[in-house]
Order: sequence, then C-alpha cells, then structure tokens
Amino acid sequence: MSDHLFFATAPKHLGSLLAEELTRLGMTGATETRGGARFSGRIEDGYRACLWSRIANRILLPLAQVALAGPDEIYDRALDIAWEDHLTPDRTFAIQFDGQLEGVTNPHFAILQVKDAIADRFNRRYGRRPSVDPEYPDLRIHLYGQRDTLTFSLDLSGESLHQRGYREAGSAAPLKENLAAALLLRAGWSDIAAEGGALLDPMCGSGTLIIEGALIAADIAPGLLRDRFGFHGWTQHADTAWQRLLAEARLRRTAGLKRLSAYSLRGYDVNPNAIRTALHHLERAGLAGLAHFERRELADCWPGREDDEGLVIVNPPYGERLGADEDLTQLYARLGSVLKERFVGWRAAVFTASQELGKSLGLRAIKLHTLYNGPIECRLLSFQVEPTYFISHLPRPLPVEARSPGATMLANRLVKNLKALRKWRQSAGIDCLRIYDADLPEYALAIDLYDGERRWVHVQEYAAPASVDPKRARQRLREALGVIPDVLDVPSEQVFFKVRRQQKGHAQYERLAETGRFHAVTEYGHKFWVNFEDYLDTGLFLDHRDVRRLIGSLASGKRFLNLFAYTGTATVYAANGGASATTTVDLSRTYLDWAGRNLELNGIEGTQHQLIQADCLRWIASMIGVRRFDLIFLDPPSFSTSKRMQGTLDIQRDHVEIIHATMRLLEPSGRLLFSNNLRRFHLDHAALADFRITDLSAETLPRDFARNPRIHHCWLLQHPDAAADTAHHV
Repeated sequence: MSDHLFFATAPKHLGSLLAEELTRLGMTGATETRGGARFSGRIEDGYRACLWSRIANRILLPLAQVALAGPDEIYDRALDIAWEDHLTPDRTFAIQFDGQLEGVTNPHFAILQVKDAIADRFNRRYGRRPSVDPEYPDLRIHLYGQRDTLTFSLDLSGESLHQRGYREAGSAAPLKENLAAALLLRAGWSDIAAEGGALLDPMCGSGTLIIEGALIAADIAPGLLRDRFGFHGWTQHADTAWQRLLAEARLRRTAGLKRLSAYSLRGYDVNPNAIRTALHHLERAGLAGLAHFERRELADCWPGREDDEGLVIVNPPYGERLGADEDLTQLYARLGSVLKERFVGWRAAVFTASQELGKSLGLRAIKLHTLYNGPIECRLLSFQVEPTYFISHLPRPLPVEARSPGATMLANRLVKNLKALRKWRQSAGIDCLRIYDADLPEYALAIDLYDGERRWVHVQEYAAPASVDPKRARQRLREALGVIPDVLDVPSEQVFFKVRRQQKGHAQYERLAETGRFHAVTEYGHKFWVNFEDYLDTGLFLDHRDVRRLIGSLASGKRFLNLFAYTGTATVYAANGGASATTTVDLSRTYLDWAGRNLELNGIEGTQHQLIQADCLRWIASMIGVRRFDLIFLDPPSFSTSKRMQGTLDIQRDHVEIIHATMRLLEPSGRLLFSNNLRRFHLDHAALADFRITDLSAETLPRDFARNPRIHHCWLLQHPDAAADTAHHV
C-alpha cells in the first residue's frame, strides 16, 4: 500500500514527459503538476525514481505543508516538525528555497528562520545541534513557497539528478544531461533504439546527446554511476531496499552493454578538444568503445554504416551562447542540405532557440516541442527526412499566362544574345559562357550557360537595392525562372539559382549545400569539375578564361606558381601548356582537393606538380630567398578574414605590399600576372614604379563579359631589366 507522496521536479515544460516516465517506472498516480510531477508509493519507489529518472532534477519527500498568516510564522511552523526523525545532532544539513512567499522578499530570510528552528529544536532536546554544510551536507531540506503556503520536504536526490557522474568540465554551452535525455525521448529515440536504429549527432560537443542515447538504448539507469544520493544521510534510509534496486540495475546494465555493441552511435564535431572531452566522458560513463566520436566537418557527415537508419539529433549554435558572429542562417541551410542529401529515411531533431533559423533547414517539421535550455526558450523541431517534407527556398517559376510583358522582353534579349555569340562560340570552342548580365535593369541577373554531358544554367540574382519593392523584384525573378528554361531548352531541375550579394572575407567560398554533385565541362580542350549547388561560385571563373589561356601560352618550360589558387584551373592550363613544374597554393583544403581532382581529370600527375595548403601571404614570406619561379599567377580575393589566416587582407589596401613580396619570388626574366575582380580597384602605379607594368585588362576580357568590363582587371608585371626582352612575347 502506498504510504508516501513524492514530488519530482523537472525543467520547465517537461512535467508531462516526466509523468510519463514515472508511470513507465511503475509509480502510482504519476501526474504532471506545476514544476514537475507527483506520484505516490513506498520509499523504495522514491529511491527508484532517483536511480532511474532521466528527466527529473530532484525527488522530494514532503514532510509538511502549512498555511502562513505571515513570514513571522515560518519559524514556528518549522519548529513543529520532528526533525529528529530525519537527522541527528552529529550530521549536517543544508536548506534550499524555491518559489515565492507573500511578505518574503529575500529567500535567505525563510532559510534562516528554518535553520534557527531546527537548531533550537535540537538544542532543547539534546543540548547540541547539527551543523550547516551548504556544500556537502548529510541531508538536504527543500522549502517551496507558493503565495501563503510553505512546503517542507526532504531532498532524496541530494545533488541534482542531471549530474550523472560521467561529465567533468565540458566544452562551451553544454546541454544538461536530463535535458539531453528529454530531447532524445521527445524525438522518439526509445522506439528507434528498440528497433536497432542508429543515432548520430553531427555537432556533438562534449558528447552528452550520444552518451545519454547510449544509456537509453542499453537500459542503463542514469544514476548508477553516482556513489551518493540525498537519502544516504537520512536516518530512515532503507539500505536493504536500495541495495536490491542497485543489484537489479547492475544486472540490466550488464545485459544492455552486450546489446549496445550492435548499435551505431556516432558523434562528430569540428573541434578536436570537444572530441577529446567526449571520449573522456564516454570512458567515465563505462561505455568506452561502444560509441564512436570523431573530428569531422559538417561537410563530411555521413551515416556510419551504409545500411544505417535512425535518428540524427543536433543542438547547433543559435546565437545566444555560441556562434553569435557566425553566419548561422548558412550553417542551418548546410545542415538541412546534409540531411536531405544523405539521410533520407531517417528521422531528425534540431534543438534551437530560433524558429527563423529552423526555417533555413528547408524541412517541414512534423512535431514541435517548447523546452528551456537554462533561461533560454527553445524549440525541438522533429522531422521525417523524406522528400514529401522538403521545402524549396527557390522562387516558383511563373507560368506563361501569369507573366508580364517584361518577361517577353527578357526572352527576346536571351535569344538575341545567344544569336550574337553563336559564331564566336563555335569558332572558339566555348562550352561555358555568360549569356546575360543584367542587360535589362528590371531583371538584375547573371546567367551562365554550361554545356557538358548535358546543359546546365547557373543563375545569380544581384541583390536589389532597398529602393526596389521586394514583392515586385520577386515577381520578376519568378518570371525569369519561367522564361530561362523555355528559351534555353533545359529542364528546370538543371537550372540553379543563387543570390549574389556584396561578399566579404571568404563568404564567396562558403558552402551553401552539401550535395557533393560535380559535373565535367570543357574549356579550350581542358577539363574541369564544376559544382552548381554547394557554393556561390561553380569552381570555374568564366571571366578568367582568357587569362588562363594566356598562362597556358606562356608556360612552356617554366616553373609556374599559382597563388590563391581556388580550384587550380590556371594550374591545369600551365601544366598542359608545358610547364616544367607547378606549385599551387591555397588556404582551403576543400579547394586544394578540388584542384587535385582537376589535375587528375586532365591526366596531370607527378611530384613536379605540388599542391600546398597554406596562408598565401605567410607562404610567400617564407619562400623569399628559398625558391623562385618563372611565371606567377596572383589572383587574391578582394577581402579576406579567414579564421586560419593571420590578419586580414584588403586587396586595395594591401596590393602594393603583396606584389612587392611576390616579385621577390620571380626570376629576373620572369612574368607575374596580377588580377582581381574588385570593380573599383585602382593599381598604385607610383608605389610599383620599380616594375614594368602592362595593363592586359581589355585584351584578357572575354567577349561574353564585354558588356561589363569593370568586372575584370589584369596586369603583367616584370622586372625592368627583363621587360624589354620579354614583353613582345605576350
């Protein structure tokens, strides 16, 4: 027969989940209430809740609930309680107060009143009293005030139950263990685990979600690692009942660990320190080797095994504690792309404080739960990763009958441009070209045509100024996206759209998606891999076409250096042009690998072709007096603030210093080609008067970019003694 009433506290909005959990644990009458859930049972049931609850913060055993006429009655009501039934003079205690009492503005007042009452009661009966130990007391007493009612309880849990015992100092902004467990339960992990499903966290931090997921899957009591609870210092502690519960939990743990080896539990994080912490926590949890933690970029996130299917759960940055300076919208879009491209058939759950960021995932949530991460109100968004729930952020093309006369003007301009470029394109063998560049101000687009094994169209919208009505701009864009496939005779799924804004730093190189889909195209007989979806640019700068051709014509027998090399397209021209050796330098491993694939696609191999990942500016400085080159291509970004780069780069501000340093790597008879795409760039001829400079901007501007010549700048720089002899070869 039940002889005790218990109260389990929980984080905000988790009372119903806690009541469900307590019911599964066999508790009688478990019901949600303010701040948690109530249940009744024997003292053993209170112990069981301490040992097995994954959600609760504390398990309280109420001793008395009293109505107060005023704050002065707190002492008297506390004095009436038989504290000697729960505590001895030789033991220590601590008091915690939660809630609010009428007339009490400082909770410390209520705590002092109860402390004094306990001390006086013991002094009167025993002539001595128990001491207060706020850090490690034998017994914790909990006070809860609600209006004029004060509840006195024993805290059976002691330290908060979220402190499982496996976690030490975690990485930044960790989830508490019971919140992590709540997220997993809300996301359906219990059912997925029961079916042998996989669990993956692509931003695992200190590993809490994966470890809690392992404990759930293996039916391991979350309190089993703790060596002490609040009831251990209670004079009525029923140790026999407790030992019986421990023995049962240990047997279930042994059986669960055997099953756990068959699960695929994986956590990835870009931070190596976080991975080290996660592995340490896994070992402390007694789960070493039963989950896999690995340093990986989001771009490298895949299911652990080919046939895995289960739950992807992630707590990405949302700007409150972490990532306030990051482009979080782009991060969430990339996460959504990873899910849609690689985890179809899985379920997913994303915990975020920003529903707006959640919309960037491009997935329609099937469930939404409100929870709190500390004081921060958050949402758990649950998804079924199936095409039915995919949301496209692309504007829908307007059908013919809904288009304005302007759409006809755009169609006519595209036809006219294609006709004007046709003979040049055929005679030059151009497969990839720009066919429209905001020719009509109302349709501010750049449209590039790529012909390979099939035809693709890459459309970029120039961001409209604030003076343009956004609704009207959207309407015109939808008209254009309807016209383009019709005129160019290409399926709509082979039209790729992006918005081109003023870029800073490495923003133009940031990932937009994670499809990993590459297509081979040809330019003047050279082959290149392009990607239309994952980045703002495709990997092939079309306006540099004639610069690359010039490099190929100058490269025979030369040692070629390609700085800020991007995907190495200039290196391919140099190598195919007969360069004796090539050196390709870029800070990005992603783009350097892409460059390597471009070399391989053209059959270029051998140790004479070096790919070097480095900060170009630091690398240039380190090579002065060490290496020289006959032909150098220097094509820096307009502005860069990469995290791995030392300082910042502003090409207008820094170009003189960069050119002077690079010229020190150039042989006396060598050539340096310097280019950039900063529209308002001005070369400082006076500061570069030591060199002979030839402006090649006009003659290296491709015909398909002639309408907007400021997009492209290119100069040839030579040492003065060699310039007269070599300039006529350009």
